[in-house]
Amino acid sequence: MPDALAAVLLRRRRLVDGDRLTPPVRRSAWQWLKRPLTTQAGLGALQAELIQRGFLTSVDLYRYAAGLNPLALTGFGRDLLALLDRESGADAQHVPLFRGFPESVPGNTETFYVNRVFARLLQEPEQPCVLCGEVGKVHPVSPCAHLVCRSCWDGADFSACPLCLQRIDPDDPFLEPGFDDVPADPVDGDRLRLLGLAPRDAAQLAATDLLARRSPLSVVDRADLAVLLQDADPTWLPPVVPVRETRAVVVAQLMQRHPSVVDLIETATDALRLLYVLMDADPGLRTPPVRRRSLPRAVRRTILARLDHVPLEALADDLHRHERAWKRLAENLHPFEHAARYPSAATAFALIRRTTLDPATPAHRAVLAEVARHPSIRLQNTPAGVQLATNTFASRVEGAFAADQPVAALDLLRQRPGELVRRLVHLARVLPPDAHGVLVEALGTAVSDVSPVVLTAALGQVRTPPGDLRLFFPRGGTTKVWTTVDEREPLPAPLAAALAGLLIAELLRRATALPRLRRGFLDEDLSLLAAPGSERATSSTLLRMTRGSAQPIPIDDELRLFLHWQEAPGQRVDLDLSVAVFDTDWGFVGLCDYTRLRFDQDALVHSGDLTSAPGPLGATEFVDLDLTAVRRVGGRYLLPVVFSYNNIPFDRLRRGFAGVMRRPSGLFDPLAVEDRFDLSGPAKILMPFGVDLHTKELRWYDVNLSAAGYRHSIAKYAGQLALMSAALEEVHGSGDRVSLWEIACWHAAARTDEVVVRCADGSVVGYVRTPDEDTTTFAHRLTTRREPDRVWDTDAAQRADFVAVITADDLTPPPGATVYALHPRLLDPTTHNLIAAPTLLSPLTPDTRARLATH
Repeated sequence: MPDALAAVLLRRRRLVDGDRLTPPVRRSAWQWLKRPLTTQAGLGALQAELIQRGFLTSVDLYRYAAGLNPLALTGFGRDLLALLDRESGADAQHVPLFRGFPESVPGNTETFYVNRVFARLLQEPEQPCVLCGEVGKVHPVSPCAHLVCRSCWDGADFSACPLCLQRIDPDDPFLEPGFDDVPADPVDGDRLRLLGLAPRDAAQLAATDLLARRSPLSVVDRADLAVLLQDADPTWLPPVVPVRETRAVVVAQLMQRHPSVVDLIETATDALRLLYVLMDADPGLRTPPVRRRSLPRAVRRTILARLDHVPLEALADDLHRHERAWKRLAENLHPFEHAARYPSAATAFALIRRTTLDPATPAHRAVLAEVARHPSIRLQNTPAGVQLATNTFASRVEGAFAADQPVAALDLLRQRPGELVRRLVHLARVLPPDAHGVLVEALGTAVSDVSPVVLTAALGQVRTPPGDLRLFFPRGGTTKVWTTVDEREPLPAPLAAALAGLLIAELLRRATALPRLRRGFLDEDLSLLAAPGSERATSSTLLRMTRGSAQPIPIDDELRLFLHWQEAPGQRVDLDLSVAVFDTDWGFVGLCDYTRLRFDQDALVHSGDLTSAPGPLGATEFVDLDLTAVRRVGGRYLLPVVFSYNNIPFDRLRRGFAGVMRRPSGLFDPLAVEDRFDLSGPAKILMPFGVDLHTKELRWYDVNLSAAGYRHSIAKYAGQLALMSAALEEVHGSGDRVSLWEIACWHAAARTDEVVVRCADGSVVGYVRTPDEDTTTFAHRLTTRREPDRVWDTDAAQRADFVAVITADDLTPPPGATVYALHPRLLDPTTHNLIAAPTLLSPLTPDTRARLATH
């Protein structure tokens, strides 16, 4: 099994950890071989295998591999290829129901279904086939024992029982040798990516990048961080770990080896996040632990000690924010057991648990003594006895809004700048016009202490006018979305402009404090990518795009969707890969799923429905999309959906993933994989993306629909699919949300006087700051793409030390340049500082001196 740390470095940074992937081999095991010839032949074979997967080796990696003895090279290459195959999904056997897909898929799904039903219900043992009448051709298949006619059903084409569509014994005589795979096409050089040799500090650099993020990490990122920290010590930690959920992962990983990291726990919610991590739950606090674990006594004392250091008023307020969770965990912490030692913590728990106090008990006497020192905590008589009560900050704010006193609510929110910015649009709508100046003044004071992720989210909300529908993403274990009619009034234009100006000015001010740049090189198509935000519930994907981002698609090309899953023993899981087609007005045009294997002949072709996925083979379904043909029959929007037909959540799978390929060679071609995403969490319906054939864009949705009951399918959810997709397109397609283009422009305008822009039509132009031009004006000229100052050559990136592009083809930035590229292609990760999108926001922090080039 390849090393976990090596897998993380390869997937995240395209770095190969030679020490971890190379097995130890004694010289006596290989000294009899002709080393130069054998090593060279093995190296050539490894390079050929890598190219078929879309990768090339850097010079340093090639030299490292060339220096290995033959047996070590064999082990190194085997583990490296295994990691790459696991990442793309090529490590699974992709055998669809119809092995001759797409050619052998029946043209009439109804006839295929009727024949299956007749054969299943009417066929008797040792009787002629009820469909063709032949004698002696009907035999049972294992293990379902259905009677299958060898003449009516082609065992060379089917990979499962043709009657129940469940996998059967691979050695069953019904399954004959099938179709050969299509020979591979020549490799497209434009799709290759470079692999570099990992330096010794690669794990520390990757961990530092995650620790500096200003937005919550995804499930996969948190798991990767835990792996990266497995050999770490506190010296790895930056001065500030800004995201509290990330702090919880760090403390849980290091507290046994380095107890001093517990000092990172500053608030009660920090402690709650830590407890959730220790119980294998989500530090985002969206879902409770599956079961409460018994905590070691030392951990309980550590948590109570940290809680006792928090001022009681703040502690009580913080515990009330997650009252239900703390009530559950109090049974593990036993706070009254140590009330004399940690009286503040015991008092806060007595408050949220509404404990009836009895002065006769030592623990309650300690609580009463602590209450006497805090006037904000009061005693009240209840039918059950004497209990504690207080007014929390949240209740005071909500009370002010409920009493129609928005100015009082604003005065309260001044105490918490982050909350003020999060509720900025609400305040702007409820405050009277004569208080708009007060709001602008309050925002001007608050912005200096607020996360850049919160600022960009608020900026998008301020600039986005009300539409037909509103989108809501409720907290929960999966990213669900629901909509309602948008009945809000637009913000007054002067107020919206003033608020937006303050938010942008603050981000530019922070960028100005960063190190200067010689030249920036930006890609205009970055406007298609949404600004980084919270990644808590995002799926694990190859292309790390924020929800709402779009990418162009070749309109005259063909795409192949794929779905693979493997069920746990004793649990049958029936997943379905389906595609819904809608017209311009979101009217339903048609579908392609298990009920209709072909839509408009070859416009959409399904590989057949598999209703079980036992190991080790699992199950695979494909759908081929001919985009030109779909457009010809009036389709505009294509919505791929993964359904759990029998209502089993994805987290019950042993493994599951789906994705999209472009013009694959054979059934599954790792080189053709455009994107791949894991099926995880308690979801049962996933809508990963939508395709707009008019704008020629694929937009990343990554949302789940609520599911109840059984037999989930497009026929059941077509209306919800259309509504959700229409709302997502309206909100994210309006152009008012903050894009990665704007963030890159803010960096460039604040840090250099010379910016080169690659336009959508391929031309390259330049913007040069004039001596009397301030940063705000220069940034506005860049982001709005005003008339450029000059035309540039395509080699302008050679002198750019900051590059932000979609695809790095034909770019040669100087060594050491900081580069964001959605598709880095042949850029060497050891030569250039390749960063992820969230790292563009990380340096724009209000309280650290983080640098864009430091990871």
